[in-house]
Amino acid sequence: MHTISNEASAGRGRRRTHSAEFKAQVVAACSSPGVSIAAVSMAHGVNANLARRWVLQAERRGGAALARAANSAVLAAFVPVQLPVQLPPAEAEPAAIRIELRQGTTAITVSWPCAAASQCAAWMRELLR
Repeated sequence: MHTISNEASAGRGRRRTHSAEFKAQVVAACSSPGVSIAAVSMAHGVNANLARRWVLQAERRGGAALARAANSAVLAAFVPVQLPVQLPPAEAEPAAIRIELRQGTTAITVSWPCAAASQCAAWMRELLR
């Protein structure tokens, strides 16, 4: 005679157990910068929730050491770059509109301040009429 409880337990598999080395490997892979826990867990064949639990347990056990390792990995990814020092020009000229007009052998260059651009446009309209 079979009972329901016996049938349910017969069809289920046993829980898998993972070694401490395997857990450490998954946690180390999850702590790399820019890596998702879901992707790491899929690659290792474990549930993402289980991998997240292992990461949290590792943070609780050695949170400071794990944070230092993660920070050193991020800092190692950046390379310091020296930028050239740009000194301000001694006398900065205000921005200007520069117009060059040529007719035959005659050339005229007009420099107009950008602050008065609307007056420059009116002058150009009058000139080109």
